[in-house]
Amino acid sequence: MGRPDKSKAKKRGIRRFFSWKKLLGTFFVFCLLAMGALYVVYLMVPVPTANAEATMQSNIYKYANGKILARTGEINREIVGLEKIPEPVQKAFVAAENKSFYRDNGVDIKGTTRAAWSTLTGQGKQGGSTITQQYVKNFYLSQDQTATRKLKEMVIAVKVDRQTSKSEILAGYMNTSYYGRSAYGIQAAARSYYGVDATQLTTAQGAYLASLLQAPNQYDWTSASTTGRKLVEERWNYVLDNMVGEGWLSSTERAGLKFPVPQKPKPAPGMEGQTGYIVEAANQELMRQGVSEEDIKAGGWTITLNIDEKRQKDLVKAVDRQLEAKLDRKGDKKDATVQAGATSVDPKTGAVVAMYGGVGATEHWMSNATRRDYQPASTFKPIVLASAIDNRTVTQDGRRIGLGTIYDGTSQREVVGSDIAFAPENEDDRSYGPVTVQTATNKSINSVFAQMIVDVGEAETKKTALALGMKDGQDFGLSPAMSLGTMGASTLDMAGVYATLDNHGKKVTPTLVKAASHKDRKVETVKPIGDQVISREAADTATKAMTGVVQNGSGFRAAGDYEAAGKTGTSENNRSAWFVGYTPELVTAVGLFGEDAKGNQVTLTDTINPGRANGGRTPAQIWGDYTEGALDGGSDARFDLETDSSAPVDTSPEPSGTTETSEEPTEEPTTRSPDPTPPPASTATTPPEPTRDPVTTPPEPTREPTPPTEEPSPPPSIQPPDILPTTDPATDPDPGQTGDTDTRRVDR
Repeated sequence: MGRPDKSKAKKRGIRRFFSWKKLLGTFFVFCLLAMGALYVVYLMVPVPTANAEATMQSNIYKYANGKILARTGEINREIVGLEKIPEPVQKAFVAAENKSFYRDNGVDIKGTTRAAWSTLTGQGKQGGSTITQQYVKNFYLSQDQTATRKLKEMVIAVKVDRQTSKSEILAGYMNTSYYGRSAYGIQAAARSYYGVDATQLTTAQGAYLASLLQAPNQYDWTSASTTGRKLVEERWNYVLDNMVGEGWLSSTERAGLKFPVPQKPKPAPGMEGQTGYIVEAANQELMRQGVSEEDIKAGGWTITLNIDEKRQKDLVKAVDRQLEAKLDRKGDKKDATVQAGATSVDPKTGAVVAMYGGVGATEHWMSNATRRDYQPASTFKPIVLASAIDNRTVTQDGRRIGLGTIYDGTSQREVVGSDIAFAPENEDDRSYGPVTVQTATNKSINSVFAQMIVDVGEAETKKTALALGMKDGQDFGLSPAMSLGTMGASTLDMAGVYATLDNHGKKVTPTLVKAASHKDRKVETVKPIGDQVISREAADTATKAMTGVVQNGSGFRAAGDYEAAGKTGTSENNRSAWFVGYTPELVTAVGLFGEDAKGNQVTLTDTINPGRANGGRTPAQIWGDYTEGALDGGSDARFDLETDSSAPVDTSPEPSGTTETSEEPTEEPTTRSPDPTPPPASTATTPPEPTRDPVTTPPEPTREPTPPTEEPSPPPSIQPPDILPTTDPATDPDPGQTGDTDTRRVDR
């Protein structure tokens, strides 16, 4: 017997543990365990909610003509539906990234394993993900290149592929991917690289944008190196060839395509200049319509404004020429206090076509167009007149108020019929004697309108003002001083008031937002044209009165090759100066405001010009400059006015308003103590012949008329008697109503 072979015995011992049957069984067990582990992971890893960055979008603000004014938000993204993207462009993205997209289950095991192994072994980061995986990474996860994130990506991709349609996945992928140039999503990329919406992309352009995703910054044609340009062209050709291979593009069409060189990058519109003011005003309007501030900040809004690009530029140029070019903001502290604001409205539609908020939103944060902390001054006087006509008011001695009604224009004349003592001073303390309402409007005579508001009633006048569009603030108290515009108002408010007058008394609400849309909701915009709030007669009479201001009065600098109506205003202590006016086609309110570096109101005196900065000077000049440009040099349109022919008519001649020696009345209230001698009850003088049609029955007065206690004053053709009441100013004026002591003579 031979000795046993020890080597064979040893092999038989090893085979006991590593036989092929055992190895195969172990492999199957391992596979089962792996599958079980993957199933457990599949069950344990939920599909998370979208990350904040994936859903954040920019808001797009457009001019009325569709051109982009601004884009806000940290991320330049605007999500669009797949139905808005041309099908060849969709197929280009599939051809570039994942030809089997429509056939796979969301995961490329081979490509993902290769990429994961490369990352784990330090050989560099590689791709290999499907479109579904990349969408999951962009929408649900982070951009971290880790094995854990990759495993989650695969599991979630399988779940998403089972729960979501291929169309939704592709749309999500195209909307969340980064394309370079700070553009997230296909819409932002289309605008950034080709200046078009995604709906207008060509096949060639779509193939380039799809090629970008491999290396966005390296493949940007305008900044790429020679190598980068070569690589992106190769990638572009690769995409198109794959499209042909998949039957998505014909060979003939493929042969005719040329590489679409993208445009140079343009900086995203910022918030500098007037843009920030307009965007903020639009946001405020949206919030008044029920859109929360949080919703606006979340983005995704496309907001089309009523702003007319040309008229907006015309307004800025007018302010630059008539104001900014004459100021030394850096070298003169007084000049630096001058702030300008303006709002321009189409009276037929209510559209805010232009807005000027100040020197720049990044320099002066508060918009001078919408602020309400300054007095509108005598631009309120036409409201008093409109209320008188609308209420068919009579004077204290029972005469119907019209443009020809005679009032006493004596400076510091005590108002009659009020429980509140008030005796406003005209500019330079000038007394005019008996004057018509038309003349008082032209010359902005304080004493006349102070008495008129008493005749109408302060409460009735305020009711008219609110109906026309003014806002009821805490400073809108009832007193005769209200006639001089002592409440707060913005240029936006006053433009709306005057637009309603221009629109024959039918309410006009200035509207900045033309349309606002979001993928999840729509917003009902403001209804700009409302109901009749005052009679056409009242509105048209106010318009007729204000045509005299431009033709023969304090607003002559606003005259041009158009028919215009308007009113000047200069507030207490010359802290604000206004001109609000309109043509049949355009209403514009211009205001100057004195404000120091701390935000305190200061005088405008000796800033833009020596002495007062009256409303008839720089504001009227800005208004005229802008209106001429906005109307393309002028207009033949004329006011269609309907006024009461039975009311008194002003027949007194008016001097030409073109002389530089004309004065604009001061428009500041002055109170005084009651005169020991009772003032005459009659506040207006009656001409020798009645102007009312004798067959017309007088309307019911709004107040019980007080019988006159003395003979009426003579008509304007006779010298005013020396006995017209004059007294000294008060020594204890009502706080907030004291007139400016600066009474220097200046031009309007």
